[in-house]
Amino acid sequence: MPGARSSAPMGWSRRSRCTRAATARPADHSPPHREPKDTGMEKIAFIGLGTMGLPMVRNLAKSGAPLSVFDVNADALSAASSETGATPLSVSADAAEADVLILMLPDSTIVKAVLGDPDDPESLAGRLRPGTLVVDMGSSAPEATAALATSLSAKNVSMVDAPVSGGPRKAATGTLTIMAGGARDDYDRALPILRTMGESVTHVGPVGSAHALKALNNLLSAIGLVGALEVLTVGKKFGLSPHVMLGVINKSTGRNQATEVKIEPQVLDGGCNVGFSLPLTVKDITTALNLARSQNLDLPVAEACVQLCTTALEELRADGLGNPDQSEIARYLGQRTGVSLLP
Repeated sequence: MPGARSSAPMGWSRRSRCTRAATARPADHSPPHREPKDTGMEKIAFIGLGTMGLPMVRNLAKSGAPLSVFDVNADALSAASSETGATPLSVSADAAEADVLILMLPDSTIVKAVLGDPDDPESLAGRLRPGTLVVDMGSSAPEATAALATSLSAKNVSMVDAPVSGGPRKAATGTLTIMAGGARDDYDRALPILRTMGESVTHVGPVGSAHALKALNNLLSAIGLVGALEVLTVGKKFGLSPHVMLGVINKSTGRNQATEVKIEPQVLDGGCNVGFSLPLTVKDITTALNLARSQNLDLPVAEACVQLCTTALEELRADGLGNPDQSEIARYLGQRTGVSLLP
């Protein structure tokens, strides 16, 4: 049922997708297998080898399933192939040969562009075979995901949305939090694959529901970050040390993920690299706000957060930062208030 967590086994096959008992993943020091034998496991194609996708593929490859990869970035494609032994695809449409197609792309517009029109026999979507499972692990808009699932179902192609949380660090260690939406049978089919990349996998409802939850989670995360930066700004203006403040806050009720993980290394120490861009932040929190509006909800804190982040992005781009890190919100606040938290 939605919300249930599973400790499903790690093995999967075309006949019986769950065939081996779950065990802790040992360290794998063996060289990559460039041409994996037909083990009866489903063939997987993975498209999108960016900051999150590449480390996710490294962990997925350890399953031993036949794996092919694609990215428009030739360097990323070469790295994924050489490091994991996955078969590099020359064009994305060749991914149609897979049993399971995983997409790790920035947004719904790019997902639609990569898949193409399901009625076009030359497109990737048009070439997908009946019985294929599409798993969208990016941060797409929930309504676009639901519409895509409907169009794919006409071709007897199933879909699960399975966005992730945890950033590049947890992607690298295979300990992502994954929320998944879709029919229960489709979720059960995807689960062993998802567990190679995440330590927490939760079925949250029908297709599209996971993308809704992901956007809402990112909105809450952004609110926590902005709130923490504003509090530290006030304290510094008053004469308090931001480092001292942060140490106390992290032992008090005001702590959150931003105060515990992001702000000291990436703001106060000047790292400016939380591994998630401000443009993607604005995209996700705008999705969440639009979801609230579709439910006829007026959320003033969410509205203020989206407005601040959007304005910060515009101002930072005007200053020459084309793709600023999320932590650069601190730079914008410093310019706005005259109180800088950066070193």
